[in-house]
Amino acid sequence: MAERIVILTGAGLSAESGVPTFRDKDGVWAKYDYRDVATPEGFARDPALVHAFYNMRRRAHAGIQPNAAHAALARLERAYPGEVWVVTQNVDALHEAAGTKNLIHMHGELFGALCTHCGARFPWSGDMSLETRCPGCGKAGGMRPDVVWFGEMPYQMERIGELLAAADLFISIGTSGNVYPAAGFVAEARAAGAHTVELNLEPSEGRLMFAEAMHGAATVIVPAYVNRLLQWV
Repeated sequence: MAERIVILTGAGLSAESGVPTFRDKDGVWAKYDYRDVATPEGFARDPALVHAFYNMRRRAHAGIQPNAAHAALARLERAYPGEVWVVTQNVDALHEAAGTKNLIHMHGELFGALCTHCGARFPWSGDMSLETRCPGCGKAGGMRPDVVWFGEMPYQMERIGELLAAADLFISIGTSGNVYPAAGFVAEARAAGAHTVELNLEPSEGRLMFAEAMHGAATVIVPAYVNRLLQWV
């Protein structure tokens, strides 16, 4: 039995809840230029456009619920006798809504705000603009979504590295396998001796790095795999 399970999740996990993916032909980046709305340079050039984009995304999230795959991962954390961690590339709030506690948002959170003046972070559910004042320092003009943009370092990389180094089982769910540094996690886990599993709609670009794979809808294959893990304990 694996003493520590580390699970990486990507956009494919939340797609069945109605959260748009990014890199598919009909995804977010097919409709918006990421350089305009998801880079520090884009924010410096046109902060109003970036705020409008993220305000739209927060409003669109209203009413979206966790699906069976999110629920299965939360159940695994509750029922598994070992340690279970989820590292997500998703900025939505569906893992926590499903009940997952051991959770790292490596790309930040859609419902979070960061003040560039004082560095403080806050939960944030409403709209944001240049006029928004920081609840901490009181200054306007410095509030931004607390998400990791292209060219920025993902959050908690040192902690993620520690988890991967101690993992016995690494599971990658709903991710394309072509975005680094997350695409390199399977290699780190393998190097540490972990069994590696891909659960994805279709084979990812890194499929050959995994010892085992199941392909299909996340709401089908994730609960099935969780049931398998829980039968072993």
